[in-house]
Amino acid sequence: MNADSRTAPPEVPGGAPHHPVPPGAQRPAPPAVPVRRRLAVPLGLFAAVAGAFAYVGAVDPNESGHYPACPLYLLTGLYCPGCGGLRSAHAFVHGDLLAALHANAPAVAAYLGFAVLWTVWTARAARGRPLRLGLGPVQLWTVVALLLAFTVLRNLPFGGWLRP
Repeated sequence: MNADSRTAPPEVPGGAPHHPVPPGAQRPAPPAVPVRRRLAVPLGLFAAVAGAFAYVGAVDPNESGHYPACPLYLLTGLYCPGCGGLRSAHAFVHGDLLAALHANAPAVAAYLGFAVLWTVWTARAARGRPLRLGLGPVQLWTVVALLLAFTVLRNLPFGGWLRP
């Protein structure tokens, strides 16, 4: 080790010298990002989802030939957790909530959950704050267990009311 390396400040990736902040001193504020730039991703995602819902609302999945059939259903005759999702979205777009729930209730819950999550994300992005999800393994496994139970129930003889 030579004398120059002991006196020079450490470098960070990219070659810029790293100057540690002394204790008690405040870090400089990051540069302000314009609101339109902070909202670009949430608004882009909203446009994509709105476009998909508009397409499904215009092209009826109840008429054959517009969408591919579920591969699991074609191969096994079993309904997957997503079966009926397009019919659910079509009914949801047309304001028929009961038909949407009958086609695929978890999908309707996902539409509403997405709307809430997107609203919170957009509001936080407009204020310059990151979105923080407090979901842990317990919550994620609960969702997986509920979807699994829904899938099993809709394929049992007494679960006909859950089928699309």
